[in-house]
Amino acid sequence: MYTESMLNTTLGYIEKDGKYLMLHRTKKKNDINHEKWIGIGGKMETGESVLSCMQRECKEETGYDWHDPKLRAIITFNFQKKENDPLFSELMFLFTGHEISGQQKECDEGELVWIPKEEIANLPLWEGDHLFFERLEKDQELFYMRLDYIGDRLVFASYNEKTILKKERKEKI
Repeated sequence: MYTESMLNTTLGYIEKDGKYLMLHRTKKKNDINHEKWIGIGGKMETGESVLSCMQRECKEETGYDWHDPKLRAIITFNFQKKENDPLFSELMFLFTGHEISGQQKECDEGELVWIPKEEIANLPLWEGDHLFFERLEKDQELFYMRLDYIGDRLVFASYNEKTILKKERKEKI
């Protein structure tokens, strides 16, 4: 019997005046994203749709109601802490949009900051985030990516099932 499961998550980037709302993850203990800059989002709850998850996570983390999240990418993350550790997989649904209402609140996971798009590449991001940001900026329709990590090191990436990065490693993920 197959018993492994994949974590389903959402990640969103709200755009306003040439800036994305970014979250600098500094407040949670044992956070895989600690000190990195990411978008808003989180884990899907049982029975929840992808869109309702994105909107709920936005409200919880930012205080905003997000009216136009558009699905831009489906990204599979495969992660191992070290070379021979067990594999953890996550299926992430990536959204962007512009229309929000409400007041920004303090986030209990880190600091929310509106970052000019041209400055995002200089932030401490996951290496694979640079790859999907490139595609978001080209305004491509829905795309698919796979990003494999060992620790913080990106060892494999594909875009629409075509390999775009492959680094040597001892074992395959």
